[in-house]
Amino acid sequence: MSVRRAAMVTSFSRVAATAALLFGGSAWGTPAAGQQFNSDNYLSKPAGVVTMIATLGQRNEIFMLTFSLLPRWEFTTAAYIVNEDDDPNTDDGYSTTLYAKYMLYENAAKTGGAAVKFGTGLDPGYLTEVGVQDAFRSFWTNLPITFPFLQNRLAVDFMPGLTFSREYGTDGDNAWGYTYSIRAAWYPESPKWAFVGEVFGAEGELTSIPEFKIGPRWEPDQYTTFALTYGQEFHGHNGARFEVGMMLFTPPFFCIRGCR
Repeated sequence: MSVRRAAMVTSFSRVAATAALLFGGSAWGTPAAGQQFNSDNYLSKPAGVVTMIATLGQRNEIFMLTFSLLPRWEFTTAAYIVNEDDDPNTDDGYSTTLYAKYMLYENAAKTGGAAVKFGTGLDPGYLTEVGVQDAFRSFWTNLPITFPFLQNRLAVDFMPGLTFSREYGTDGDNAWGYTYSIRAAWYPESPKWAFVGEVFGAEGELTSIPEFKIGPRWEPDQYTTFALTYGQEFHGHNGARFEVGMMLFTPPFFCIRGCR
């Protein structure tokens, strides 16, 4: 099977929201994950919460389930379908991933902090090898870091990382790559509406063309988030293009320990 490269936006990603958003105490500009954004923030949801994320787009279709089974921990499984040529009759790529997230640090105001993520399968933001037979030859880790600015009306997420693939390409050699993602969410008038933009890509033996993603995000209540985005490559035309995504959060109902 030939190896194909496609940067895949999801934030789908990646899946974090604050306890304040979940339980009605939202602060102005509290950062939340956006479904089809590649970037993530530092937050892990309270123990016992389950998150469902679905994205429908011109290039990517994504379904994710995240389980907060332990305090500070999230465990996620996800499925991806990629349609690069806009022909629904062709199978461009599909795969799955499994990963965990641990919140390392949170500031006193609960507006910034750091986390670590690691997984196997396809990195949720960088599709390195298309096809379910190759998915679990890839391993990755990244470090989401969130900084608040302008009295919490602006949240900036940095997410550097590494990815590794065994038996990569036609030669079957091991390959490494450095991944990067930067996202900014601006809340100009209300904590329910934000305008979000990000840039992401990968360098090294495993590379992907840098892409951008922009669009509005709506957080009507503590249980739902919607986003509409447009994404494209900086030097190409195989970006995600238009996507619509939805996140649904449950109240805490099951965890191994630490349920509220």
